[in-house]
Amino acid sequence: MRSLRLLPAIALAAFLSVPAAAHQAPKGWQYDSSCCSGMDCYQAPTADVKETKYGYQLSTGELIPYSDSRIKRSRDEFFHECKPGGDANSRHSFCLYVPDHDM
Repeated sequence: MRSLRLLPAIALAAFLSVPAAAHQAPKGWQYDSSCCSGMDCYQAPTADVKETKYGYQLSTGELIPYSDSRIKRSRDEFFHECKPGGDANSRHSFCLYVPDHDM
């Protein structure tokens, strides 16, 4: 009987010891776990990100300066935005994946 009471605690400990994994971009590479909790990142439409003199201007009006640590290198030719809950209308981004210019 005592072992049955320990079972939930053991199951919880096993669940908590599994590292959280970020989800994948459409082309199969992983978003950084610091940017994504499994639903925050998505491939952005090309028209949603503009390069300006001051940084990347998103369609929501958010400006992410070029020196911002939230900017990550995209592993494909597309921009990827990471916003709370994957909400494209959010005015706060966790990360912005930017493609190389030579692609």
